[in-house]
Amino acid sequence: MRARAWALQVHYSWESAGCQSTLGQTLSVLLSNRRIASRRLPYVRRLLALVDLHLVELDDALRDALQNWRLERLSAIDRGILRLAAAELSYVDDVPPKVTIQEGIRLAEQYGGPDSPRFVNGVLDALYKREPRV
Repeated sequence: MRARAWALQVHYSWESAGCQSTLGQTLSVLLSNRRIASRRLPYVRRLLALVDLHLVELDDALRDALQNWRLERLSAIDRGILRLAAAELSYVDDVPPKVTIQEGIRLAEQYGGPDSPRFVNGVLDALYKREPRV
């Protein structure tokens, strides 16, 4: 969970800065000020690289899974959780989908608003049921 929380923090910083660089570059800036445990850093890098590489496909898949919502109108936290989880669902074979969804819910509980956990669960479940791989 902690690696995903770091990835979410990087995503939030990246969005707050206007998405001007890559998530990998944003991580480098964060690492100049913060220390991430060496055992967590490879997975943080992996998730962020997947989002950097597949952002358009991930956003398209999320738009298809969202009902009555636009991705752009979501909070930055919910959008970040969904993008990271969608990347994990779509491109990480060594993490079971149910674990990915549960971790997304846990991030939403910890960092999102009061409705975030239920919302994240619904979107990720819909994404997984529609097409487990983007």
